[in-house]
Amino acid sequence: MAKTGREVDTQSVAAFTVLKRAVELDSESRYQQALVCYQEGIDLLMQVLRGTKDDTKKSNLRKQITGYMDRAEIVKKYLDQEKEDGKYHEQIKIEENATGFSYESLFQKYLNETVTEVWIQDPYIRQIHQLYNFLRFCEMLIKKPCKVKTIHLLTSLDEGSGKQQQSSGLQEIKESLQNHGVLLEIEYSSSVHDREIRFNNGWM
Repeated sequence: MAKTGREVDTQSVAAFTVLKRAVELDSESRYQQALVCYQEGIDLLMQVLRGTKDDTKKSNLRKQITGYMDRAEIVKKYLDQEKEDGKYHEQIKIEENATGFSYESLFQKYLNETVTEVWIQDPYIRQIHQLYNFLRFCEMLIKKPCKVKTIHLLTSLDEGSGKQQQSSGLQEIKESLQNHGVLLEIEYSSSVHDREIRFNNGWM
């Protein structure tokens, strides 16, 4: 069904809003987020092009699309090289009480079918909510496209009243993962302080 002029105009505004954000992120060296916005904006602009009848407008849109595509390709090549060199670093700032940051949204782009082993270091997997968060993270790891077979957890042992809760909670998670063909190896250390997650595809 052909789009109306108003629909095309609305799409055009949406496309250029996203692309403007891409340029801003690009200028701030936030290349991964910029690339996502470039790709989304270019897709929207392509839809605008398909719904445009005027030849002059079509020609201008093609030039703009080509310009954004060229820049997106440069950003993509830069990111690919950074990843290859092991220099890629992305910082995501999560404000207190912020919502919308699921494990999927944070980690999915680093997970693929090459991920078979994961190392997790967290000194505090003790309380119910901490155990629950760890379980949710493990659930994400056993979904496609991952083919995780082993998860290593290094945490500290609760020496107080929560010791039994910690022990039984982790044992339940271990048994649950076993049912999915995944081995959970748990180690305790009194000297662990930092939090870290490593995937065997090189991401940390």
